[in-house]
Amino acid sequence: MNEKNPRGQSEERMAADGLSSKALKVKRELGENTPLLSDEELMGLSVRELNHHLRGLSKEEVARLKQRRRTLKNRGYAASCRVKRVCQKEELQKQKMELEWEVDKLARENAAMRLELDTLRGKYEALQGFARTVATHGPPAKVATASVITIVKSGTNQAAYT
Repeated sequence: MNEKNPRGQSEERMAADGLSSKALKVKRELGENTPLLSDEELMGLSVRELNHHLRGLSKEEVARLKQRRRTLKNRGYAASCRVKRVCQKEELQKQKMELEWEVDKLARENAAMRLELDTLRGKYEALQGFARTVATHGPPAKVATASVITIVKSGTNQAAYT
């Protein structure tokens, strides 16, 4: 039984060339135009395993399968890069929002501290004015606590209006 394969060689001749019986069986079952491996299998093979599967195939078939594997792997790399870029973008947007919130918080704290500083400055100026008055006119016999509080409050009110 001397059957010819699609390339015009007899099976006995192919076996004589060193092809394993498994490769012959796969070629007979699938034919030359049918891919030997699925895309997932092709991508999952190590180089050593791929070379083992490619034994007995023509140089054109080997080149075609290797190019297909390279294309599939590149698609996978590109897809993972896209996913990574989207994740990085989301993470950066999250960080940006957190930083904007922190800036707003610090601005509010700064405004509150400025208000407190202005209040303290007003009290200081009121007390300084009181001290000058006491220094110019001499110490009063007895200074009421209420008058000092009134001076401090009036100094604060003036600072708020200016």
